[in-house]
Parts: sequence; structure tokens; C-alpha cells
Amino acid sequence: MTRYLEIHQARTADPTPYEIKLAKAIEQVFGAGIHDLEGLVHGLNGSGIHAPDGQPWTPTSFTTEMQRIGA
Repeated sequence: MTRYLEIHQARTADPTPYEIKLAKAIEQVFGAGIHDLEGLVHGLNGSGIHAPDGQPWTPTSFTTEMQRIGA
């Protein structure tokens, strides 16, 4: 028996189209070798994906959104 969660075991609902788009953008930034919060925020802003309020991402808005969606 494994003690680790399966990839979708902890989800309470399917991801929304917004969450899927955001996840793909985050993966692209990480794939470019960027792994710090400032770089991630900069990469997301460069990708054209905005924070939920329509504004550019900030470290605070990103961490708040990750907490909201449970990531």
C-alpha cells in the first residue's frame, strides 16, 4: 500500500478552464528554468495571463490565488 496521494485524489472538483490555462502557463515558466516567485510572476505576466482581478500578477496576488484554489 502506498502512502502518497494519487494525482487527483485530493481534488474536490474538476479544474476550471482558467485553472487549466494558469497551470499550463506555470509549467511553461518552470520549464524555462525559472523557479523563484519573482521570476514566476514575471513569466506569468509575460504570458498574457492576468491575475483574477485583471491586473498583472504580484507575488501577493499569486500566493493568494494559489491558496484560494488549494494548490
